[in-house]
Amino acid sequence: MNVSLFPDVVVNGETIPSAAIAAEAQNHTAPKDKPGIAWRKAAQALAIRTLLLQEARKRDLDADPEELAPGRFETEDEALIRALLDEALTTAPITEEAVRAEWARDPNRYRSAPLWDVSHILCACDPRDEQERLAAEARAVALLARLDGDAKGFAAAARTSDCGSKASGGHLGQLGPNDTVPEFEAALRTLAEGGMTAAPVLSRRGWHLIRLNATAPGQVLPYDTVRPKITLALEKAAWARASRDFIETLAERAQISGTNLAPI
Repeated sequence: MNVSLFPDVVVNGETIPSAAIAAEAQNHTAPKDKPGIAWRKAAQALAIRTLLLQEARKRDLDADPEELAPGRFETEDEALIRALLDEALTTAPITEEAVRAEWARDPNRYRSAPLWDVSHILCACDPRDEQERLAAEARAVALLARLDGDAKGFAAAARTSDCGSKASGGHLGQLGPNDTVPEFEAALRTLAEGGMTAAPVLSRRGWHLIRLNATAPGQVLPYDTVRPKITLALEKAAWARASRDFIETLAERAQISGTNLAPI
């Protein structure tokens, strides 16, 4: 990306280095043919960050970095922004009426996790090894062609699987969300009960042929069970709105050139 094509970003007389914007742009998505969108998103994010840091220093706040994970701490700037938002933002307590109204909009949104009864055939390989991957794929495709949608023959074909489940006809038992690798679960979620993947599915373990034997959809959870989850979601939404309003207030008072804070 040619950074010279973009104007300097200046917030209340403070210039944000183009190198900083270019580095930040790596964290923002954009169409491959429109890299300027990532640049504008990065410039906007850093302009907001600069506004917040300027306000925190104006208020003479102290940074006290917190430990985010074992051995990983906030930066001074992150701690300063947190201190500012803690001081500046106020939100009204979430009422019982608001929580119940949110739940009543559609109780079906709050369900227990589904269960899937699954069988599979694994043609193992290291996906990073092209020759090994292609050989395993060819084997999986041949198995799939031989099955031709025949569910009854699946257990017999699974005897050639590279998974220990071959001893039980490829049966993996009942699985829930996050019980398998992401690629496997993503394919599983597309299947109808009794269905089988139309093509082999590649995961870090190799190529899978997957059959969904049966499914048990999650049950609608009672209000008292989901109340804490709904309350937390409403609190986060209220905080996000207060944060946006606060940033808009700072931006209205600020002199900003080279970018704007309108949604991209």
